[in-house]
Amino acid sequence: MVDREGEGHAAFADVMNTYFGYPDLPIGQVRNGIKDAKIWTDYRCVADLKDANGQPMFRRSFTNNAELPDGYKLYRRLLAEQPDKSVCIISIGFLTCLAQLLESGADEYSSLNGVDLVRRKVKCIYIMGGAFSQTSESEYNFEQGVEFSQTFFRLWPKDIDMMFSPGEVGYQVYYQPEQVISDISWTDRHPIKQVYLMNDYDDPGQRMWDPLTVIQAIEGDAAFLLSERGTVSIDSHAVTTFTPSPSGNCRYQLPGDSAWAAAKLDFIRTMNKMH
Repeated sequence: MVDREGEGHAAFADVMNTYFGYPDLPIGQVRNGIKDAKIWTDYRCVADLKDANGQPMFRRSFTNNAELPDGYKLYRRLLAEQPDKSVCIISIGFLTCLAQLLESGADEYSSLNGVDLVRRKVKCIYIMGGAFSQTSESEYNFEQGVEFSQTFFRLWPKDIDMMFSPGEVGYQVYYQPEQVISDISWTDRHPIKQVYLMNDYDDPGQRMWDPLTVIQAIEGDAAFLLSERGTVSIDSHAVTTFTPSPSGNCRYQLPGDSAWAAAKLDFIRTMNKMH
């Protein structure tokens, strides 16, 4: 699911899926979402790169974004096809598409509205977002589309677990461009490597916000320090507040020490070194 805004993101998702051998993974396009969202690392042009012979540098599985379904409609189709309480969602971008899903009504895929469809099919969600060490600090993913974020928090079923990877945790894990390029030295053509080769950053590093969310969802909780249970709310400035409660459906990752951050970076670097 493409949960950043714009056609370029869908194209890049297609490049990534195809490059890593999963060209049939479905992709949805966010429409009527956030206007002019700020992009820190602009990878959208990778899909249009040409080699020395003028041929596309990376293969694609589709070329017409207009043929892609709306993201929330794809969510509805995929959820309707799954067994009850079997789906784990990983959200590493804006909450636009999920908010649209929750606001959706019955359609050709399900007679349930969005909230009830999520309640029936989803068992948990992992979210890159939030800032809990300082209660007055907003977070990028939530702040860029604060109205969508508020809709998401208002409608998300309170009986489905939510796990947050807040900005202050991912900020600890710093992957420098020269490390990325070196770790992918096993090939000259790689979408992520190409991003770093063609960009000149004022702040050249990349914090591992998104990977930590995915790692916990796939590898489990054992390698993370976690908060107690509670609830999370968001205000009109995208400031998140955690309220402890034994019956709450929310937890979040806690910052680790320097050794913990180094271990997480080593894990991510090992994945990049694999052919």
